[in-house]
Amino acid sequence: MSGDPLPSSDPAVGRKSVALPDGERRSTKGAKVDDVASTITGDLLMLLHKNFHIPNDVVTTVPKRSDRASLPPLGYLTVSEASLRAGLRFPPSAELVEILRRCGVCLSQLSYRAMSVTVGLIALFRDRGAVLTPEHLSRMGRLTSDVHGRVTFRCKWLDMRTRDPAKNWSSSYFFVRNNWGLLEKWGKMRDLPAPLHIGEEDMMRLLKVPDVEHLLYEVRYLNKYIEEEFLFKVDLERAQATITQLREDQRASGERVAVLEAENKRSQTLIAEKEAALTSFESARVIDDFKKSIAFKIII
Repeated sequence: MSGDPLPSSDPAVGRKSVALPDGERRSTKGAKVDDVASTITGDLLMLLHKNFHIPNDVVTTVPKRSDRASLPPLGYLTVSEASLRAGLRFPPSAELVEILRRCGVCLSQLSYRAMSVTVGLIALFRDRGAVLTPEHLSRMGRLTSDVHGRVTFRCKWLDMRTRDPAKNWSSSYFFVRNNWGLLEKWGKMRDLPAPLHIGEEDMMRLLKVPDVEHLLYEVRYLNKYIEEEFLFKVDLERAQATITQLREDQRASGERVAVLEAENKRSQTLIAEKEAALTSFESARVIDDFKKSIAFKIII
């Protein structure tokens, strides 16, 4: 297996054309993302917080009429409602953060297809006890950008819903404080290198599937992995694993503290014994000197 995407075992899939997201079709005819003001209001932003479980410690703000998606305020990221529907949750996963950094793009540049495929693969890998790396993502397909910088995912054998049903992808956006060191302004896409060292056997072993057909089946139907119930399940399992690890670390720390306290107690005992011995030795020396002094006086 070379650096090309995994082949499809289904001829029908190979002949099936991939529909581009609506936003990409309209990008050459409609207004550019730079020219569109946000339609998000305060009430709608509160609704998005509720529907997509945005944590209270994640700071969000409604864009001004003069703001544009590609130029968020300093220290903030642009986030579209479409990205939330595609599976984006906050805080963003470490895997997504690393992929964005390696590609040199920001969150808002990812189309519905690119976001849904990436998040779906992250969830699939986590469900199998693995971690999706940029190399693994590049092995599954290819992230590409159009002339406007909009990023999509190319893979002819990936069979999943890739078109955002909403018609206002370019205007339904808001700003989120950047607490993850992500690129804030739109950047030029950097292609991920083709991982020639990752083959079929590596992917099957990593995802715990018996053959290529099972692997193709899982990745061709990624929609289930971006459903709210599954994302919640994966996040809950990750949180439980984190809590378990923290408890283990706390127990290990407690044992270490107990050992250190015991060692400290032994050290204090040794110090006390040394001090007592020194004190006894000093007293004996003083008495001996006094006796010698008395004996000298008697002789005189």
